[in-house]
Amino acid sequence: MDVLRKIAFPISLVYALVVYIRNFLYDVGIFTSKPSKTPTICVGNLSVGGTGKTPMVEFLISSLQKDYKVAVLSRGYKRRSSGFVLANTNSTVEELGDEPFQIHSKFPKAIVAVDADRCNGISVLEKSKTPHVIVLDDAFQHRKVKPSKSILLTAYSNLYVHDWYLPTGNLRDSRREAKRADFIIVTKCPSNLTETEQIDIKNKLRTEEHQHVLFSYLKYDEEIKGSNSSLNLDFFMNKDIVLVTGIANPKPLVDFLNKKSVSFEHLAFKDHHFFTSDELNLLNSKKIILTTEKDYVRLNGKVKNLYYISIKHEFFGDGEELLINELRSLMN
Repeated sequence: MDVLRKIAFPISLVYALVVYIRNFLYDVGIFTSKPSKTPTICVGNLSVGGTGKTPMVEFLISSLQKDYKVAVLSRGYKRRSSGFVLANTNSTVEELGDEPFQIHSKFPKAIVAVDADRCNGISVLEKSKTPHVIVLDDAFQHRKVKPSKSILLTAYSNLYVHDWYLPTGNLRDSRREAKRADFIIVTKCPSNLTETEQIDIKNKLRTEEHQHVLFSYLKYDEEIKGSNSSLNLDFFMNKDIVLVTGIANPKPLVDFLNKKSVSFEHLAFKDHHFFTSDELNLLNSKKIILTTEKDYVRLNGKVKNLYYISIKHEFFGDGEELLINELRSLMN
């Protein structure tokens, strides 16, 4: 795979040129960015997957929904529907896409919608639901919308400053575009990350004066949930476990389980993978399936003995307070 990526370097140069021209046209005003009447919070990244966007969106909902009417607008990647779709009690994972369906299932009070046309999606939400704030999931590259605040995520193990354009690297946008972010959050850090290491990363990112750099790590819930029961992680010790992942970067989860001395067979699939009949039959032949929350919404009802591990972002220092206070100021 690494050899193929190196061979594809000339293609990455063409891709980089296209990205540069597109951003230039927005920067000089030939293409225009439109602000909305409703405060909007953009959550995104410069790379393809693996930075923890969905847990960050869930964190924002948890932090804001008590006092504000929160809407989430996503593209609904790999959904089997088109146009604007508003989540309801009859919605399916195929209709919404796995991540929006997960958010809708987890936060029934939040308004969840999908639309590839973010401008249209915002307009429909404003007219039909009048939310106090709209969280734009994975929208950093959608420059037709000018968000009120932008949160850019970058994974500790693959900072955007060390990356390169697709297909040689994982960047889908220019590193220079990080300047548009109000918050840059370094995610999936080691839980023992020191202040010295944080300063070193900030220096590498070379941020603008107006930008805040925050650091977070993933916290795994040791209460493992299934469709009919919840079990402590200790229950899975010395059991015949199959870990199933269809996410961009399963390594942090694998490392967590190894650290907890949970033995397992790992079946890794591509991000947003929809499972075939043969794959479902294979999984149903296993004794216990352990998976991620995103994979669970695609497998639930199709695979028996299915459990998932939920995750959330935990911030270092006063990062959480700083972020939420700044976002609350948009609605006050």
